Amino acid sequence: MKFRAHETFFIRKGWLYKGLKHVRNNAAVFTDRSINQNDLLGIGTNMVKSLRYWMQAVGLTTEERNGNNRMQFLTSFGELVWENDRYFEEDGTLWYLHYLLSSNKELATTWYWFFNEFRLKEFSKEDFMQSLGGYINYNIENTQVAQGSLEDDLNCLINTYISRKKIHPEKANPENNIDCPLGNLGIVDIADSKRKIYYKVNLKKDQIDPIIVLAVIVDQYNKRCNSTREIQISGLINDECNIGRTFNMDSSVINYYLDKIQELGYLKVIRTAGLDVVRLNDDYNVRDILKEYYYDLNSFESREDNEQE
Repeated sequence: MKFRAHETFFIRKGWLYKGLKHVRNNAAVFTDRSINQNDLLGIGTNMVKSLRYWMQAVGLTTEERNGNNRMQFLTSFGELVWENDRYFEEDGTLWYLHYLLSSNKELATTWYWFFNEFRLKEFSKEDFMQSLGGYINYNIENTQVAQGSLEDDLNCLINTYISRKKIHPEKANPENNIDCPLGNLGIVDIADSKRKIYYKVNLKKDQIDPIIVLAVIVDQYNKRCNSTREIQISGLINDECNIGRTFNMDSSVINYYLDKIQELGYLKVIRTAGLDVVRLNDDYNVRDILKEYYYDLNSFESREDNEQE
């Protein structure tokens, strides 16, 4: 379990591209003492530590020991992003990054807890701190986490999903480009700025590409080692790290997306008395599904370019 591993810095726009680029060029970019990381990456020392952490927390890289050194390597998802959306411009990339971050219980414990364990839709700092502290005390034996670290996690999480213009409008600078790209998702917002009350925003219909929703369903299905290809709809709604928790989806929106995915031919929705399940039509893997998302995206953009010509 990790808390405050981000060094108080949320992900800045452009950071993840830099991380992918330099990890591809040198797997030891974050640990090689012969390199001046500050000059190479164009960020400060603590920001380098933060970026090293975030690359792993959002599932773009893994870090492994190689002798006395530690090296980072692109994950399958990281490779797909580099090939198809290295500047992180597509919503589908950001939604899947959010999924990987919010399901990363080991490296991003506060993010995992917030989306999967924390039940309040609307909350204050006090609600957040009290509930997270209780979760740590109950679930993580012999672990003492400083209150300051939890406060830093709260501030970093809020800045991950809400733009600085909304949080501090009086300090907003239109030329400042340090917002987190995940803020584009609109999954957390401000209910009362004076009292600093925040809330989780319920996902709406057509807010996310159905293929990305399918990718999360399949990833969770494969991790649960279910050999029947059948998934209870109640599990999609309530299970940790599944689409209901990850995307703040209620049952009506989940059923809407299941119907959309069924129309695409990936699964069958079975609604009978006492049995509401979906049955996957094949043994899918997440990489192929995400490749299909990017293929469809590139095909659409090619058609648009041809029409403009």
